[in-house]
Amino acid sequence: MSPAPLATACAAADVEAWLADLGLQPLERADREGVSSWDLILDGRRRARLRVTIILDPMLALICWAHYAPPINDGFRRSYRKLLRWNDELPFVKFSIGEDERPLLVAEIPPASATRDALGLALARQVAVADRFFDETIEWLKAGGWSIEPVAAPAEGDAPGPGPSLLARYATALAELLGGATAPVPAPVTATADATTTGPATAPVTAPVTATAPVTAPVTATTDATP
Repeated sequence: MSPAPLATACAAADVEAWLADLGLQPLERADREGVSSWDLILDGRRRARLRVTIILDPMLALICWAHYAPPINDGFRRSYRKLLRWNDELPFVKFSIGEDERPLLVAEIPPASATRDALGLALARQVAVADRFFDETIEWLKAGGWSIEPVAAPAEGDAPGPGPSLLARYATALAELLGGATAPVPAPVTATADATTTGPATAPVTAPVTATAPVTAPVTATTDATP
């Protein structure tokens, strides 16, 4: 007798609605064999154009997979030690290495725990981590030809972009990454991300994320971003 399929509280339509509520406009969506993925580009306060792929496997997890840096081609031992040190420091998200030696920053949300705020906090945490370790990441970004340009400030009177809005919205939960500073929550902003990128595009405190290694063969709309 075949085992009954696992129940899931999360569907692709839910993720679409949550992204809209968070003011996030995906670049692309892809669907294959029951697995859906969405690509985002998010600016932080320091790190610009962090590419994140959201992958929903209803039987496994809702995964936020940030393309953190180009493949590491030099000083492997030193670089891996740095990633391991960061893993020891960070809750809810973990670094891993892809098959092409590209560092990935991953958060996983169990389907039964997936909510709008679980997804929003996971994405905000990834942006905050990319900001926090930006200086130590510049060498990798430059080696791969990825942009290290500073984040452009919004024009006077304009609302902050989606990334800074996420950081403000979840500032209290991210105090350990943002230096304890909190900020008022702005109204959600609809992203107008350009499909051309210069680099590769958690749960609430009551529902912590389990961070593990990413799935090995995700459905990714555009996993290889052209620097």
